[in-house]
Amino acid sequence: MPAVSLTPRALYEQVAEQLRQRIFRRELEPGGWIDELKIAEEFGISRTPLREALKVLAAEGLVTMKVRRGAYVTEMSEKDLRDVYHLLSLLERDAAATLAAHATAAQLRELQELHAELAAATADRERFFAINERIHMRLLEMADNRWRSQVVTDLRKVMKLNRHNSLLRQGRIEDSLAEHATIMAALHARDVPGTVQAMERHFANGLEAAG
Repeated sequence: MPAVSLTPRALYEQVAEQLRQRIFRRELEPGGWIDELKIAEEFGISRTPLREALKVLAAEGLVTMKVRRGAYVTEMSEKDLRDVYHLLSLLERDAAATLAAHATAAQLRELQELHAELAAATADRERFFAINERIHMRLLEMADNRWRSQVVTDLRKVMKLNRHNSLLRQGRIEDSLAEHATIMAALHARDVPGTVQAMERHFANGLEAAG
């Protein structure tokens, strides 16, 4: 059987990642029409891989396909936002409970180091966003349920459509850091109910700030 030559990454996946980052950076605004012809010309590609990329982003919820009108960056309604936060709160509370009961000393040290990085990043909103997400995703990885992690990964992509609003409110970064500190304290104390309560409060406050 002849060898099959595979590229490291399919072209449409590379295009999807480029568009994904543009959406997260607000270069493509929520509710905005995606000009396929312009983007295809800019990337130097045909519209076929671009359309495949848009299908990927539509499956993630970042793009909405409208019949005879093309692709648009998804615009989050208040209900969408509440629904996403609700599910994230349920799933991440569950993961945090698992970790509070079973985390190793090394895992807790790693999370504490990440928390220290977060505390040092309060003056840089973008860095704070990035480290905050790393903490949440690392906690999920440690809790070791790949299905839960996959669902949260997808939900967090959608949440980024609104993420810039969530920490713009005066004092929200400091409040978020304090909430993370409460979660860390509960994890170190092996306090399962306390960890769940702290995570629930963290998401409730995040939703209030994002609204």
